[in-house]
Amino acid sequence: MTSRLVRCGYLPLVDCAPLVIAQELKFAAQESLELELFKQPSWSALRDRLAFGEIDVAHVLSPMPLAMSLGLSGMHTQIDALMVLSMNGTVIGVSDALAARMQDAGWQGGFDDPQQTSARLFAAKPDRLRIGVPFPFSMHRMLLDYWLSQAEGFEASAVEIITIPPPQMAAAVRDGRLDMFCVGEPWGTVAVQQSQAALILPGSAIWQAAPEKVLGARHDWVEANKNKSLALIRAIYKATAWLQKPENLPLAVEILARSQHLDLPDHAIDPALSGNIVPREDMAPITSDRFLNFHAQSANFPWRSQACWIASRLMRWHDLDPDHALQVARARFRPDLYREALSPFGVDMPGASERVEGAMRHNTAVASTKGEMILGPDRFFDGQLFDFDGDQLPQI
Repeated sequence: MTSRLVRCGYLPLVDCAPLVIAQELKFAAQESLELELFKQPSWSALRDRLAFGEIDVAHVLSPMPLAMSLGLSGMHTQIDALMVLSMNGTVIGVSDALAARMQDAGWQGGFDDPQQTSARLFAAKPDRLRIGVPFPFSMHRMLLDYWLSQAEGFEASAVEIITIPPPQMAAAVRDGRLDMFCVGEPWGTVAVQQSQAALILPGSAIWQAAPEKVLGARHDWVEANKNKSLALIRAIYKATAWLQKPENLPLAVEILARSQHLDLPDHAIDPALSGNIVPREDMAPITSDRFLNFHAQSANFPWRSQACWIASRLMRWHDLDPDHALQVARARFRPDLYREALSPFGVDMPGASERVEGAMRHNTAVASTKGEMILGPDRFFDGQLFDFDGDQLPQI
């Protein structure tokens, strides 16, 4: 094992792109790193390999570092979130049969109206609504809970959450095991193309700026390999900046489609990167604003306030001590390392208060080290704003 080797696990999703691009386009090599990627079949397999040290870092769901650090998922392991890899990028879909019942109940077939869609969903639902998510500790699960719990006709006892690895979601819909799903692309598009599913909402319609994936690493590995950690943050930051440029998307699709990465055709991968989503086979593409963000508007910054919001959901689900959960959240998201890695290279950083991301309805200039930072809207579908500093429980 070379001294600059970093073993990184990932799932075959479009939002693993920063890791793939960092390796393929030599951004990691520019930082004197040998980045070795290991494709995983499921989030539970990736979690266990990370916990037991078989990999050093990983592309993980944003709640996973906190769930693992709180002892809620697998072996109790302190996991740090070094940076955010992507925001949004998920889709909610239903089986063709449920879509037909929703239309009979008055659904207009749109892709941007959470309240109307949930009303028609519960007007049309079977006795028990079987919903697939890729992992219990996921932003998918949190967005669904936030959205569905506010719907007229919602009954928790009538909803069954089923864990299905992303690559198996389309088959689960086709086989009748699921009525509905929330999954990261390209697997929603694959479900449309292979299982006659219908996509009814992007995740961004529920929360405009949801942190979806983060770069996770065991805390002890980070402490023992600080220089590697800082170099890896820089390499991936360069990759996310490259991905955000529209002229680079055709090459990104080509690279991701390769057999060692996603091993899927271009037409399954392009919708997420372009934001042009095909909700049903008989529909033209719909441009979904803010569908997937790798870099723009400080998307990569690991906000402790976002960590505390995630912790607030976990403490409600698992009856955790609030003070302890919030303390863990603040400790495990690592803006200190992110600042140390990138500030010397002139990257604009938010002001030290880390409070600037709250209460924004529109693109807003905020205090930053260079005075050039603009953050985007971060509203929830019900009109609430992300406005949580981690010192108190959110009122949302």
